[in-house]
Amino acid sequence: MLQNNLLTFLIGIPLINQSDIVTMLIIVTVFFGILLLLGIRKSYKLKKENERLDAMNKKIAEDEDKPYQDFTDGHMYGGN
Repeated sequence: MLQNNLLTFLIGIPLINQSDIVTMLIIVTVFFGILLLLGIRKSYKLKKENERLDAMNKKIAEDEDKPYQDFTDGHMYGGN
């Protein structure tokens, strides 16, 4: 009898409410949404940095095709 009443009492009390589940899902969704936005932002910054470095590499490659210019002809080296 006592066991039956205890079982009926425990079944009648929901351990987790529906609003608790919805709240936790919202928190998890917001957390992963923020992580996603930070990842997209980082990816965009890395892409811009890569484009800048590619442009720098192209400029260096163009400068390598030019003949060497002696820089010691300046007034500091006494080549006047």
